[in-house]
Amino acid sequence: MFLIVKTDYDIIVVGAGHAGCEAAAAAANMGSSVLLITMNMQTIAQMSCNPAMGGIAKGQIVREIDALGGYSGIVSDKSAIQFRMLNRSKGPAMWSPRTQNDRMLFACLWRDMLEQTKNIDFWQDTVRELIISGDGKKIEGVLTGMGIEFKSKAVVLTNGTFLNGLIHIGEKQISGGRTGESASYGITEQLVQIGFETGRMKTGTPPRIDSRSLDYSKMEIQGGDDLVDKFSFLENTTPFAGPNHKKQLPCHVTYTNQNVHEVLKTGFEKSPMFQGRIKGLGPRYCPSIEDKITRFSERERHQLYVEPEGWNTVEIYLNGFSSSLPIDVQQKALELIPGFRNVKMFRPGYAIEYDYFPPTQLNLTLETKLVENLYFAGQINGTTGYEEAACQGLMAGINAHLKILDKNPFILSRHEAYIGVLIDDLVNKGTDEPYRMFTSRAEYRLLLRQDNADIRLTPVSYKLGLASKERLINVENKINNSDKVINYFKTNSAEPTVINDFLISKQSAPINQKTRYINIISRPNIGINELIKIDIGLKNNIGKIENESIEQAEILMKYEGYIEREKLSAEKHERLEQLLIPASIDYKKINSLSTEAVEKLIKHKPFTIGQASRISGINPSDISILLIYLGR
Repeated sequence: MFLIVKTDYDIIVVGAGHAGCEAAAAAANMGSSVLLITMNMQTIAQMSCNPAMGGIAKGQIVREIDALGGYSGIVSDKSAIQFRMLNRSKGPAMWSPRTQNDRMLFACLWRDMLEQTKNIDFWQDTVRELIISGDGKKIEGVLTGMGIEFKSKAVVLTNGTFLNGLIHIGEKQISGGRTGESASYGITEQLVQIGFETGRMKTGTPPRIDSRSLDYSKMEIQGGDDLVDKFSFLENTTPFAGPNHKKQLPCHVTYTNQNVHEVLKTGFEKSPMFQGRIKGLGPRYCPSIEDKITRFSERERHQLYVEPEGWNTVEIYLNGFSSSLPIDVQQKALELIPGFRNVKMFRPGYAIEYDYFPPTQLNLTLETKLVENLYFAGQINGTTGYEEAACQGLMAGINAHLKILDKNPFILSRHEAYIGVLIDDLVNKGTDEPYRMFTSRAEYRLLLRQDNADIRLTPVSYKLGLASKERLINVENKINNSDKVINYFKTNSAEPTVINDFLISKQSAPINQKTRYINIISRPNIGINELIKIDIGLKNNIGKIENESIEQAEILMKYEGYIEREKLSAEKHERLEQLLIPASIDYKKINSLSTEAVEKLIKHKPFTIGQASRISGINPSDISILLIYLGR
């Protein structure tokens, strides 16, 4: 019999990937006692795939996590080896921060932050069974592989790719949740018995390369930004700060060619994907190299990113070359890539197939509909990507804490955060392929910019007891300083003699008389920081305001009309979110509803008219009928 000091917790988090770490941190920081169970304490917050955070839409999510008091932004900044703001040439709704990270340092910092967080205990073990009440309706804890029962008021499952995980390399099949790590068994089978639907998904990873075997003179250099930004809104996380800090590490770009493609095709007869051994669907927007040369056969080459894995390692991640082909085929194809003639692999690429649970079985809090106080977060819900997993973990941790205290849930709407878009998409639309966030999924993306995530989310997070007072003060200062800049631009004017040479150099029409600064800044290709350099009046009055507030003010002035239109549209749709649907409603009694609508509404059990309107198969006429039935 095992003697454990503590076996009762408020919340148990199963899995210590990105979702599990954020879930544990959020619940613990809000005051719950948390047990984080992981199969391996040495792989907490491991970057299983590429050594990078953020990117298009994903960067916005990381900033939202940070604004809510999560840890991902801080860890990403402190482990960064390169920073880039993507899409700077486009409008601010598209700007997306991205860091290249030191893989080992990233995991080390995450573990350190968790260990420094009060209320979190750790246990290295597998979870083989959930402890559920006799009536099968409420979670009560977990049973581990060692036979230990841990009791709790809520459980958050963040199992990643480990549920019945199966690794594919050519004709070889290896049981595992990640290379060198065992799969997890028992949970899927138990949940299916209870009545959960399950499916299979697939993801993949490229080979890892020895950088000493590469010829970088044959590749293009891709450096970081000269002006380095960061994810976290806290002041002390700026990467590459100080005179003694290392310079950013460059990535490199190379390409496949027709010879590479011909070699890859020789392995198709042994491909698990083409021969039907893999049943699960893979990510549409991050396909394997064999999938790419098949689907885009007209292309003569595909771009590859040669990404360093850290400051003190020679290991390289070959982004864009995910593969499950036989090892010898991978090696031969790699040797034909420019700069890779003498390439040495550390380990081959592989595909992994795993169980997931269609997320339509969840409430917007990420609590399951079938079992009370049981939450799912991350790849178990059909998503792909660290950022998507982390934000789900954060929301599951927050809501598990609120639920056990009988407090109102914390739900973000589609106009409040990308996190709200993601969860709303999953719960109302579901997914049968790995879900990845894009800016195009957000109809209010001009409101959901990366620069204003703190303004949108930190005040509400502070009320929850998650974001710190320091964060709230930073937000208030940012808003006040931004307002000062806007007010100055609205009430003061530029002199023709001071500004005309600059305007002409920007191919912008000169002014004939004093003109309000707000009319100048509304012109394309004109920036506040540029104006400060040539206008002493601006420099004296707003030159000392921090750049975050200046950038915020510039965006608000340049895009004022567009932002206001989006706000009006969001307010209109928000009114539908306020129209609650009674839990006792019997859709079968509403004769005018279509048969499909009745089936979908009974299955999804939407809480509001707005949520009902986003369910696949529900059309506008069904919503009108519901509104009439509810007396609206």
